[in-house]
Amino acid sequence: MSSFPQSGGEFLAQELYGSRERAERFYRDQMLDVLTPQMVHFISEQTEVVVASVDTEGRPDASIRFGEPGFVVALDERTVAWPELRGNGVMTTVGNLLKNPPAHLMFLDRAVRIGLHLRGVTRVLDLQEAASEYPALAAREGSGRAPERWVVLHLSTSYIHCRKHFPKKDGAVDWGTDDPRAKGGDYFGAKDTPSPWAP
Repeated sequence: MSSFPQSGGEFLAQELYGSRERAERFYRDQMLDVLTPQMVHFISEQTEVVVASVDTEGRPDASIRFGEPGFVVALDERTVAWPELRGNGVMTTVGNLLKNPPAHLMFLDRAVRIGLHLRGVTRVLDLQEAASEYPALAAREGSGRAPERWVVLHLSTSYIHCRKHFPKKDGAVDWGTDDPRAKGGDYFGAKDTPSPWAP
């Protein structure tokens, strides 16, 4: 078994606030280093993703990307890519990733009330590089402006964002529940996929 993927800050908080056992269970049962088929399907239906990055001075940034369903592409079980379109020219996210490649993607689907987190290391590719390395990206067609470049994320961890605190149209939110069904169960089939953190 590999060591759990927690950061030093996570470990400190778990020790301070007594959640270590619950955290270890989550790492074993829901945190993977691959995309499950359910995750790939989920990504193919999403129209937005939040991209979190950090600059070289440690200043964080979170920026949202929108597109047609499936604009974020699962290239294989450990690789996803998204197009970078023409924006305001500031390029905070791309600049951060060029200098500091780790990133965190968060998909939140309010319709099914579930989320997906992906962490990994990125590469920013111009269109020629993307077409050469990933021909599937060059073949993609969209109805809007073509991307200026692609960002490819090589996955380190994938895990669920449970639904217990997602807003509901009807009924009460299950604040703080530990009921697996109310939290979304094993929505992405993680328990059927070998975890690198399982004993």
